[in-house]
Amino acid sequence: MLLSYKFRLYPNTEQRQTLDRILETHRQVYNAALQERRDAWKRCGVSIRYTDQANQLKAIRSFDADIAWCNYSSLQQTLRRLNKAFEAFFRRIRAARTGSSQKPGYPRFKGRNWFKSVCYVYGDGIKLRDGRLYVQNVGLMRLFQHRPIPDGSTIKMAVLKRDRVGNWYVILQVELPDLDIDHRKGPAVGIDMGLTHFATLSTGEMVENPRWFRKSEVKLALLQRKRARCRRSSHRYRELSRQIRRLHQHIANQRRDFQHKLSARLVREYGFIAVEDLNILGLCRSHVSKSMGDAAWAQFLHMLAYKAGRAGTLVEGINPDGTSQICSAPNCGRVVPKTLSDRQHICPHCGFTAPRDVNAALNILRLGFNQAASRGRARTEPPRKGFLVPQRAGVAGCSPL
Repeated sequence: MLLSYKFRLYPNTEQRQTLDRILETHRQVYNAALQERRDAWKRCGVSIRYTDQANQLKAIRSFDADIAWCNYSSLQQTLRRLNKAFEAFFRRIRAARTGSSQKPGYPRFKGRNWFKSVCYVYGDGIKLRDGRLYVQNVGLMRLFQHRPIPDGSTIKMAVLKRDRVGNWYVILQVELPDLDIDHRKGPAVGIDMGLTHFATLSTGEMVENPRWFRKSEVKLALLQRKRARCRRSSHRYRELSRQIRRLHQHIANQRRDFQHKLSARLVREYGFIAVEDLNILGLCRSHVSKSMGDAAWAQFLHMLAYKAGRAGTLVEGINPDGTSQICSAPNCGRVVPKTLSDRQHICPHCGFTAPRDVNAALNILRLGFNQAASRGRARTEPPRKGFLVPQRAGVAGCSPL
């Protein structure tokens, strides 16, 4: 099992300049390798592969001082990065021939603001040493290691990354032994995702939607208007651009912190979680695209899935069609048509009344149990008392979202 641990770096001014130089050199190598592949195919119809370009590195280092100064294996990783981009390009071409809607998208040249990371093989030019990070040609840098790396793990790769604001991070790719985790017993819950409330649980709990972007929208618009009145590339234009980037970074950090805490709490409290398998990409193209982007459902569901996999909690994704229209009361299941403005579920057949989202969460939980049980994955503990669903056999196991 591979996990990534991301730590903040605090380089001094000289180290920051050296890191910028390393990043710029790797960007130039990436663009030069891309240009070579384009020219070879355009002029000679020859397809150049990774091995062809990697074999040229030694010869290039003999006359190019900047490339000779950089770590050799990190340059190889940059060429592998370009090779992965071409492999993805060819894969999308093959998918388009079979009727897929994916656009092939030929690999692009990387501008200064679009090349942000350099990959190293751990132990070759980069290593943790006495609570600091050593990088070849940079030296020892301060490191905020906010959590320990598990014992018995092996660090395979290390990625130096610069964000949009200019902060530096190291991402350590750690290999852990595969854990044989038994799916733990625990209460079950269904989750209905929404925009009015970020998540509504089948227990009746409603998690408020923080709307981080909406709260900062006025401040962001003010900064953007100020920048629009400045001459492009002037000192004030660059300063306002920096403030805008910092504000976007702050919003993203707030959203990520909220979702990490919520997903960790759900995994800790429940042994079975049923969620909607939503077409998030399609919803992001609708009239609620800004609110969808602010909620970042895909990021939250990804956090929930990988944390549940490590904790032994089963996450089951179900088709959300009709979950808000069907009555969730036992022995009812009638369809009660509602519009988007109807926020209360009132069943005329059995008299069951509940908030619309709670009713949907109860249906999601019931469908999750049925779907998982149909796969033959048995579970011994029934849903928590008070659920308005039949007490039926549950499930164990974890399915992808």
